[in-house]
Amino acid sequence: MIAPSILSADFARLAEEISAVGGEPGKRADWLHVDVMDAHFVPNLTLGLPVVESILKTTDIPIDCHLMIDDPDRWAPGYAEAGAHNVTVHVEAAHDPVNLAKDLRAAGAKAGLAIKPGTNFDDYVEVLKHYDTLLVMSVEPGFGGQKFMAEVLDKARKARRLVDTGHLKLLVEIDGGINAETIEQAAEAGVDCFVAGSAVYNAEDPAQAIEALRATAAPAFAHARA
Repeated sequence: MIAPSILSADFARLAEEISAVGGEPGKRADWLHVDVMDAHFVPNLTLGLPVVESILKTTDIPIDCHLMIDDPDRWAPGYAEAGAHNVTVHVEAAHDPVNLAKDLRAAGAKAGLAIKPGTNFDDYVEVLKHYDTLLVMSVEPGFGGQKFMAEVLDKARKARRLVDTGHLKLLVEIDGGINAETIEQAAEAGVDCFVAGSAVYNAEDPAQAIEALRATAAPAFAHARA
């Protein structure tokens, strides 16, 4: 699965940029990744619920909201209620991640849990039993265009093993520095869904970039599972 991040899109042409990744099969985004930042949990400030609500009116691509915000227990359910397909919160910010997952699901969304590069995956295995998605951050959250941190792939491998053995039932997603070179490494580690910002939106043809990324990831993922 390829989830283009609109953080790298031209915000002045956002409807057009979203349309550019919503076309024919094979070149169509599986999810549209929307980064919500509050200038508190992370130093950057992006967009909030009103913009997400507007995006939901313009596309049928499932919206993947990544909330890099303080107090997600209070604010995250609103994104689910608005119609986001997947709402991801940071375990470092959540007060009660288990109850928050229940709230997100009750509001109609899949529940995602994100972990920063420095956060220990093993500490949250039991919590992840309540979630539908694990988002492994392969950069420090807050800004696009950072260099991929390959050392976090061990978390993806651990998660993949737990999914394959039935201990977890979730989708493994990765966010940060994903491009034509790094996506193969991540796929080999067992990642299901790849968030790609500049690799898609800095390309001359975003739809073609999606097709190329998927073509690189699919055989690597299949080979690693064989």
